[in-house]
Amino acid sequence: MKKTIALLTGGTTGEWVVSVKSAATIAQNIDADLYDVYKIMLNDKGWFYEPADSVKIDIDKNDFSLTLDGRKIKFDGVFIAIHGSPGEDGKLQGYFDMLGIPYTTCDALTSSITMNKGYTKAIVDGIEHLYTAKSVQIFKDGNYNLNQIKQDLKLPYFVKPNSGGSSIGMSKVKHADDLETAVEKAFKEDTQVLIEEFVSGREFSIGVFSAKGFVTVLPTTEVIPANEFFDFEAKYTPGATQEITPGNMSDEEYERVHQVIKDIYKKLNCRGVVRIDYFLEHETGNFYFIEINTIPGQTATSFIPQQVAAMGLTLKQFYSDLMKETLA
Repeated sequence: MKKTIALLTGGTTGEWVVSVKSAATIAQNIDADLYDVYKIMLNDKGWFYEPADSVKIDIDKNDFSLTLDGRKIKFDGVFIAIHGSPGEDGKLQGYFDMLGIPYTTCDALTSSITMNKGYTKAIVDGIEHLYTAKSVQIFKDGNYNLNQIKQDLKLPYFVKPNSGGSSIGMSKVKHADDLETAVEKAFKEDTQVLIEEFVSGREFSIGVFSAKGFVTVLPTTEVIPANEFFDFEAKYTPGATQEITPGNMSDEEYERVHQVIKDIYKKLNCRGVVRIDYFLEHETGNFYFIEINTIPGQTATSFIPQQVAAMGLTLKQFYSDLMKETLA
């Protein structure tokens, strides 16, 4: 029997554009012999199914169902492809938990915690061979002292909104006098801001997923941005970043990184596919955790499809494995 799947796309943040492209890749590569897929758009105007030849049909939020030609369609599972809120921050996961509908991502608690960079760093702290940059987390209406922070942290700093994965509002501060402006910029995006010491290292991004009872680490991607750091522009401007998959790591680095990645995945109680960004510090080769993305991009040029191909898997097989694991 085929399963009926809702592919959820859109969202309420600027990342909805990427979400629509991700959903297009997923829809093209889902095994039509196993799954009937309905692409559901969620945005500020509502939740709806939009058939190619017809007007938008609203989703009944009471039970997440769709009435099509007088027939009520209920879903066996949901493939969530919404980056940012409400797909990545636990809100939708909590809703589907209450309805008893399985979904392809981490659970509500893991999703909400991992949207907060500071809280995530506190949880993964203590994993063997994992380092985190020294940082200070400040709150918009809290008592923070920038002069004290300048004394506590070494320049340069990265200043970033604590939530959200798109690198909007992020700055690299080389002169202490510029810290205030960078903090103001970050506070426009979030009520919490993270100020971190800069780690000089090679940057990588690596996918990891659970399927068939195993946690599998994908080949890593080395990220060499033309910009000074991997910001929103570098992420989404063609040619602004050199991406090498698989990235160049020694055998020792490869083994150590794979173990650290699996430990992070387990400690954060992840499910489905996630992507973890890290530095290998230039002087030491130490693994520095940057952040985790629990709904990584699936566009044709995104890291995960690149890594799946480098592993010799087809996207069709990959998405089937993911859905069997999380929607069982």
